[in-house]
Amino acid sequence: MEQMSNQFLGEEKIRTLMRKYSIPCIISLLVGALYNIVDQIFIANATYLGSYGNAANTVVFPLTVIALAIAVMIGDGCCAFVSLSLGMKRVGKAKKSVGNSVVMVIAGSLLLCALYLIFSSQIIAMFGGTVNAETFRHSKEYFFYITLGIPFYMFGQAMNPIIRADGSPKFAMASTLAGALINIILDPIFIFVFKWGMMGAAVATVIGQIATAALAVWYITNMKIVRPEKSDFALETEVCKRTLILGVTSFLSQISLVAAMAAINNMIRKYGAMDPVFMQEQFAQIPMAVVGIVMKFFQIVISIVVGMAAGCIPIVGYNMGAGLKGRVRELFMVLLTAEALVGALALVIVEFFPGQLISIFGAANESSYYTEFALRAFRIYLCMMIFACINKACFIFLQAMGKAVESTLLSMVREIVFGVGFALLLPRFFGLNGVLYSMPLSDILTFAIALLLIISTYRELSTDTRGSYAFSSFQA
Repeated sequence: MEQMSNQFLGEEKIRTLMRKYSIPCIISLLVGALYNIVDQIFIANATYLGSYGNAANTVVFPLTVIALAIAVMIGDGCCAFVSLSLGMKRVGKAKKSVGNSVVMVIAGSLLLCALYLIFSSQIIAMFGGTVNAETFRHSKEYFFYITLGIPFYMFGQAMNPIIRADGSPKFAMASTLAGALINIILDPIFIFVFKWGMMGAAVATVIGQIATAALAVWYITNMKIVRPEKSDFALETEVCKRTLILGVTSFLSQISLVAAMAAINNMIRKYGAMDPVFMQEQFAQIPMAVVGIVMKFFQIVISIVVGMAAGCIPIVGYNMGAGLKGRVRELFMVLLTAEALVGALALVIVEFFPGQLISIFGAANESSYYTEFALRAFRIYLCMMIFACINKACFIFLQAMGKAVESTLLSMVREIVFGVGFALLLPRFFGLNGVLYSMPLSDILTFAIALLLIISTYRELSTDTRGSYAFSSFQA
């Protein structure tokens, strides 16, 4: 039977399942992260763009994250809904969630695209793009073309976890990889050969996003397990509501990052203007460009962390739906251990090799102030990477278990209360360094809270109740 084809999620070895689902997910997210990172690398190494272009990329980056936040809320929510439904043998609800999610992401992407085009100048200013005239000009050019690709970007990102939930993590990976490869090939052509500048970087990105979206459209019309019918695309309030609730943690983890980046960018602009070096017009864009680069490295690490955790969503959802709590407990411990190891490796890199990292982003073309601030930023801002990785895994795992409230509250505390709060508060006492201190302090305090949830979750999963566990928080 169609609805029985995911039974292996409740039978195969946990580590085997984690490798099968997490590795393609990690690669998909890494490739997705490369879209913006590759742009920034080529921009940084184009002497006619340099740190001005880098700063513009930093300004626009959180605006693409807003689009991603909406997309992953729909996609991850649908992924969890589908997995839980299949675990409880309710394939009809799973199909309805997929159909409704397709409609929601298309409507949401078109609305966001319109808002971006109408209010572009105000939005760019809100995210620190007025640090100097050259940065603002580059930001407007880059933002306009990136905005035109928003519908394709959001559709591809939303469908990716849905494709994984349908049992095709490799196709999800391949579709994202295809778009990124196109971007990598076109970026140097448009930037160095055609000299299209910020427009060239953006157009290369959008063409790659169109390719990923096209592959997603093909897959949705040829799904293996959950094949939505025409009637499944008619919006149903309860299905939309439950899908969005299950995905709200993914949304908040992304959108709160936007709030933190807006606060950070504006604090950089404000306190950079008080710095004896960066108050000078020719150096004013450096702190913003550097912090953007540090965030890009962090994004690479978090892509691995989120990929491991998000890859586990179908496994967690199915086993929770089937009442196999012992398997979920085992997966929880394996995941947290793996995330801590990733954080430890990243910590070694940022503390001992920051010079090599910054050289990738055109440091040779910049002043010594650029390199000095970059070394300091890497070592301070990312010094609590281990805690950051464990925290992120905890958010997603709780979400996959259907614990939307706990996951959402923890995510909001980390990103809004601590992330935005400390970004606004600490610079008052420590100037530009205060911006850098905000990240590690937020992760330390969040881990203290997350540890309590980890202990309570482990205890809750201490008994395997095959077939008798009522998943009360999920009504498929």
